[in-house]
Amino acid sequence: MKKISFLTKTLFHISNIVLISIYLYPGSILGWFFYGDIRIQPQLNSNFSNFSPNHFYAFLILSLLGIGSYYKDKIKDLFLYLFFISIFLELCHVIIPLRNFEYKDLISNFLGVILIFLLFKFNNFLKNKND
Repeated sequence: MKKISFLTKTLFHISNIVLISIYLYPGSILGWFFYGDIRIQPQLNSNFSNFSPNHFYAFLILSLLGIGSYYKDKIKDLFLYLFFISIFLELCHVIIPLRNFEYKDLISNFLGVILIFLLFKFNNFLKNKND
């Protein structure tokens, strides 16, 4: 069990570093990698009306890895961190060249975190109800 815990914590921390690197790079690392142009942002699927799917999926996955790493303790700290980092990274887009602050990206970050938090709370509710 300790090996799994170590693995999930390692994946969570590596994912944080990758996400922060992608967010703070002036332009799109993935656009450069896939299209040879840092001005093109690849989309996993088309934008929904008021939020960005890439941001939603990134924070959904990061939240899942965080829950897998810290499900026994520090859950409140984890979610506070995820909210803080999503705000901080989006605000950094104000000063980074070729990047723009967008409310829909911030809302997408929050939705990814909130969805996992609600699923976690619901799962705990069901566990406590059955005990």
